[in-house]
Amino acid sequence: MSSRNSAEIPEAKEALNRFKYEVANELGVPLKQGYNGDLTSKQNGSVGGYMVKKMIADAEKRMSGK
Repeated sequence: MSSRNSAEIPEAKEALNRFKYEVANELGVPLKQGYNGDLTSKQNGSVGGYMVKKMIADAEKRMSGK
């Protein structure tokens, strides 16, 4: 049996991509489709960091039954 992570599942990859743009919009980071090399490491890192923060908060909420 092969192991597949969520990034290899097309639906999950699409959902994570939508989530990335949602978070970037919330943070005011001008993320666009395609090349984003004009963004700073801080801007890109803030998007990824906030995504992780929101996913952890959601998992904690689900585990607590609320």
